[in-house]
Amino acid sequence: MKITLIFTGKTVKKYIEEGISEYEKRIKRYINFEIKVISELKNTKNLPVTVIKTKEGEILSTKITDDDFVILLDEKGQEFSSQEFAKFIENKTLTGIKNLVFVIGGAYGFSENIYKRANFKISLSKMTFSHQPVRILFTEQLYRAFTIIKGEPYHNE
Repeated sequence: MKITLIFTGKTVKKYIEEGISEYEKRIKRYINFEIKVISELKNTKNLPVTVIKTKEGEILSTKITDDDFVILLDEKGQEFSSQEFAKFIENKTLTGIKNLVFVIGGAYGFSENIYKRANFKISLSKMTFSHQPVRILFTEQLYRAFTIIKGEPYHNE
């Protein structure tokens, strides 16, 4: 199985980028892992939010295939503890899914077409986070999940 993480727009803070890079290296010890970045739309200041989400959704649709199991990071998604998330990942690795795709949307979330395409939604918290720091939070949790699955001492209970 492969895991792909898709971001909308480049990471703007160097410390976030460095953290993502560190966890990306660590995750690759456990599984085939790739990060894809969708270019942020230009000149959107005067565009309605629905148009921005639709255009981002069109671009995102070109990055996923019909065979991908797509999971959106969304405030209305299911919440997991770290242990529950590890079990979720472990179960997905056993189901024959070829590519597990996690998507962190832009500032306005996802278009209706992307919501319809998604197989599942996950929420990191009831709190709202900017899409920039969510990138490092999620990559750390993905790494943590693999250390839990492997019984390694990274996660303390």
